[in-house]
Amino acid sequence: MVSAVFHSPLAAMAVSNAIDTTKNEAAPAPSMRPTVQNDMKNTTPAASSAAPPAAPKAPPFDWNALVLRVLPPALGLLLLIGIWGLVSIGTKGSIPGPMETWQQAVTLFSDPFYRKGPNDQGVGWNVLMSLERVALGFGLAAAVGIPAGFMIGRFEFLSRMFNPLISLLRPVSPLAWLPIGLLVFKGANPAAIWTIFICSIWPMVINTAVGVQRVPQDYMNVARVLNLSEWKILTKILFPSVLPYMLTGVRLAVGTAWLVIVAAEMLTGGVGIGFWVWDEWNNLNVKNIIIAIFVIGLVGLALEYALIKVATAFTYEEVKS
Repeated sequence: MVSAVFHSPLAAMAVSNAIDTTKNEAAPAPSMRPTVQNDMKNTTPAASSAAPPAAPKAPPFDWNALVLRVLPPALGLLLLIGIWGLVSIGTKGSIPGPMETWQQAVTLFSDPFYRKGPNDQGVGWNVLMSLERVALGFGLAAAVGIPAGFMIGRFEFLSRMFNPLISLLRPVSPLAWLPIGLLVFKGANPAAIWTIFICSIWPMVINTAVGVQRVPQDYMNVARVLNLSEWKILTKILFPSVLPYMLTGVRLAVGTAWLVIVAAEMLTGGVGIGFWVWDEWNNLNVKNIIIAIFVIGLVGLALEYALIKVATAFTYEEVKS
């Protein structure tokens, strides 16, 4: 059969044309490879000559913000020193001036932790002793006041029961409780701690109770639908919502405690910044009294600043859509 096909001239020509067509289709176009290579050669120099992206410039320093942050407090401090100097001149030196007090402060703080007897210790030991009393009294007040605030805010019966008592006892001056402490505890140190406790508990109770009462009712309705236990409601709903209120009460309580301890130590004696002020008055050392006033203010400022930072860390702002 094959030999018969090739004997026909027309068949031979057809087979030859088919073979040539197949070869032409299978062979690549001769101009394709050089074109791609030329394109790559043409594009490579352009890519290599492109400049790298410029680094972002640092924002310029805001001098106006720095001036507004530093200048007003500096002017206020200079005003205080100026008024203090004028008062010192007007009293003819009975109140020491800023320069004399500064020199005394340099001498005093060169050795703030000396001990020369039970009633003669450096200002550092007196500050630490006052802080220890504040920590003990405040810690006891927090351990009692915060749980009490949660219960008073959570249960209406307890709120109606304790609100009259709180309204009656809260306005009483903290120092009015000091004789009760001396009578009950038979000692100056526990009496001072008792005074700190009784004056610190009210801000924490009131602020915590108000925070619990302001929890959105929708949260409580969801907890009721889910049949959550009281412990789950406390830990998952109430505590996160009440935390900013609670920290505000803690901040107010610490400030009040630091104010009260100075007065309490003046009356009870012993070691403490309040007793140190009174002892320096008995020695007519006015320079040390003025130094003690600044020390009390700086310690109170440090406590306030630390608690504000803690409160800010746990306070959130609602995102407005």
